[in-house]
Amino acid sequence: MKLMAHLKMILTWDIRPGREQAYTEFINERFAPGLVEIGLPPLDVFYTAYGRVPQIMAVLDVPNEQSLQQAVRSQAWARLKQELLNLIDGYQERVFRDQEGGIF
Repeated sequence: MKLMAHLKMILTWDIRPGREQAYTEFINERFAPGLVEIGLPPLDVFYTAYGRVPQIMAVLDVPNEQSLQQAVRSQAWARLKQELLNLIDGYQERVFRDQEGGIF
């Protein structure tokens, strides 16, 4: 049985010092629900307490390439991303094809 390739979008960043409260409110009240609305629901979110890696890694479920393009070209994504960028540093994103159904 051949598994269909699935896409994942990984976002990483560090929370800007002094912005933790505003960041938490934004993530819980607007960012996570907004991602679901545009079709990129979060699968996992990891918080790093110690180490030289990004503090946050969010893994988003991407149904297919067409859905990804539609989502990232939307005004909703532009607003969510801009508001996020006001609260964080070191933002990076990448998309990969997941053949196995998991990231590890």
